[in-house]
Amino acid sequence: MTNQIDFNQWKSIEMKVGKIMTVEKIPNRDKLYKLVIDVGEEKPRQIITGLVPYYKEKELLGKLIVVLTNLKPAKFAGEISEGMLLAAEKEDGSRCVILTVDKEIEPGTMIK
Repeated sequence: MTNQIDFNQWKSIEMKVGKIMTVEKIPNRDKLYKLVIDVGEEKPRQIITGLVPYYKEKELLGKLIVVLTNLKPAKFAGEISEGMLLAAEKEDGSRCVILTVDKEIEPGTMIK
């Protein structure tokens, strides 16, 4: 196993349940969606993700997902991304699935 972290490093990672509220394909970008996600905060977050090859917009809308919420904002395709959703992707890129929760729970619930 490479890149092991200790428990204190693990504790610094903040993940929450998020609910995808809107999905919009970014113009002139083949792979990027702009998602608006409720993570239980005063204002929803915008996250840019490369899921276009794997999901239709309607498949993502309303999903409860796992979101890394204490990642520094970054700019992609001229848009600010305020977190990262978690997904599993095959090494060859042939398949990618987002991590979801298996029962209803409120957006903003901490992942521990």
